[in-house]
Amino acid sequence: MDNTTVVIVGAGVAGLTLGNFLLRHDIGCVIVEKHSRAYVEQRQRAGTIDTRGVRMFRRWGLDEVVEGDPVDQQSGFFVDGEELPLDFAEDDNSESVFCPQQVLVRNLTDVYLRDGGDLRFEAADVTLHDLTGEHPVVSFGGTALGCDYIAGCDGDRGVSRASIPDGHLTRHSHEYGYAWLSVLAETPTKPSGMAIHSRGLAGLIPRGPGASRLYLQCRLDDTVEAWPDERIWAEIEARFGTPPATGRILDKRLVPLRSVVYSPMTYGRLHLLGDAAHIVPPMSAKGINLALNDAEVFANAVIQRVRTGDPSLLDTYSETCLRHIWNYQAFATWITDLMHDAGDATYAGEFRKQVARAELQRQFTSEAASKLFGELTAGVN
Repeated sequence: MDNTTVVIVGAGVAGLTLGNFLLRHDIGCVIVEKHSRAYVEQRQRAGTIDTRGVRMFRRWGLDEVVEGDPVDQQSGFFVDGEELPLDFAEDDNSESVFCPQQVLVRNLTDVYLRDGGDLRFEAADVTLHDLTGEHPVVSFGGTALGCDYIAGCDGDRGVSRASIPDGHLTRHSHEYGYAWLSVLAETPTKPSGMAIHSRGLAGLIPRGPGASRLYLQCRLDDTVEAWPDERIWAEIEARFGTPPATGRILDKRLVPLRSVVYSPMTYGRLHLLGDAAHIVPPMSAKGINLALNDAEVFANAVIQRVRTGDPSLLDTYSETCLRHIWNYQAFATWITDLMHDAGDATYAGEFRKQVARAELQRQFTSEAASKLFGELTAGVN
């Protein structure tokens, strides 16, 4: 059986970022991913990497991974079918970049492999063993890897969190009471941005020069079958108040909006990172940045343990991450409620709608808020 210091389960943003960090400090690691490289690199999600994330990559000598594909980021904000005359303020201190997740994953993969990293795609039947022992094991496809630590970076439905016995994790969750119809379309993004409307929230977000992600707020009991292509385009036009550029629809699915946090993020030698430990609603555009923070905290903890024998950062990994996660959850809850309450009054009532409208009006008179909303319209997940 081969051995390494860290086995990373999952080649998403958290796993690949962690792998690159460890590789740069000569810490042995292997990334195992159940899907093919082609599958992983085509998963379409947003990627506004905030200033903190950009500076983090720079500290680790990985500036090159946030070089995104050129995308027209001009976006607007529409209320009741009319575009607001907003001039989103520039922030001289902001270094955030728009880098779609598939681009970041591709860049991280290229750098990791170029620098000699060990990445096993199409790892079948990944199983975690002896998590509370001194040397846990990850097995897959007839191979077994012994290690000192396992980083569970395989998302909300992955094997990592599922391997923790019942009774050891507490699940904190909040259901928002509505869903988004999420649509990937082969079309330029026109118009681009977010729309608040009595029919519900809508979004048109670029995913490349000829691809767009469309979002339509809908009921939890809605179905994909109830949304033929013609209805989708008609509803986008109604909520934005202008005909959109149309094209072939490639994918559509319903996404119930929720916030979830699992505590603690550690069980024995298994540590959870990214979506395996927490979910934020896509409205907040914060999921990718939480994953990056987890990766850096865990990388620093492992490096300290290997180099000095000091386990203190590993012992406090969960506590350190959770402080940051709850701060982001507070923001995600606020912005999600605000944007949805201001539109369709059937969820929270007319009083909440008018309060949300007043809050939006107050926010749009603030320079700091205009920067925030400008970033959101480009970075919804």
